[in-house]
Amino acid sequence: MMEENLVRFIVENLVSYPDQVRVEQRQAGKSVVVQLHVAQEDMGRVIGRNGRVANAIRHLLRVAFEDRQGQRVILEID
Repeated sequence: MMEENLVRFIVENLVSYPDQVRVEQRQAGKSVVVQLHVAQEDMGRVIGRNGRVANAIRHLLRVAFEDRQGQRVILEID
């Protein structure tokens, strides 16, 4: 649940249409999958040039949650 809140906070402050941000979280074995849905117009802002923004969000998730909980966190962007 905290992973979902972190992603929502970061992405809503990046995009032009924050009301269209949807974040869902599910358990998949030893992994937590965070699925992010944004407006098509905001996809470039969330992914960034060469995927830098998306990779930065993934890195923050790893640092904040993987070591503490012992689970892998996967971010999927749709």
